[in-house]
Amino acid sequence: MNKNTQHPITAYIGIGANLGNAPAQVASAIIQLAAIPQTSLHAQSSLFRSAPIDSSGDDYINAVACLHTHLTAQALLQALQNIEQDFGRERPYFNAPRTLDLDLLLYGSTIINDANLIVPHPRMLQRAFVLIPLLQIDPFISIPGRGAAHQFVPQVADQVIAKI
Repeated sequence: MNKNTQHPITAYIGIGANLGNAPAQVASAIIQLAAIPQTSLHAQSSLFRSAPIDSSGDDYINAVACLHTHLTAQALLQALQNIEQDFGRERPYFNAPRTLDLDLLLYGSTIINDANLIVPHPRMLQRAFVLIPLLQIDPFISIPGRGAAHQFVPQVADQVIAKI
């Protein structure tokens, strides 16, 4: 349980895949997120197609999910990594194409900077495939330490993203 509160924490998860049947994998991953113990799926974005950034391979299918959880950030991260493993995620090199990628983007208003977890996700405001689905769920969301998310849209306007 989250020791700070009896109320659930709102967490946002970035979801992406570009190997195999990526749309089906992202949809299935959302179902798996809803099954995490002590966690419920509150909202999900549409699926979006985007070109790889700092990576190679086919286009990515991306989405963002909003969870309400009683898990700690570290326990939620472990649950995300377990789901990735269930989908055959391999990490042969940085930004390798993937069957599934789950990123903990936000964990309430908490700022975390430790060896295996940085929240808010350090590149989330530089990636249209994260920012646009996030804003679809919550157009007025504020990023801890950074301010209103919508103010960062002009910085990603040159990145091609399409709702599917």
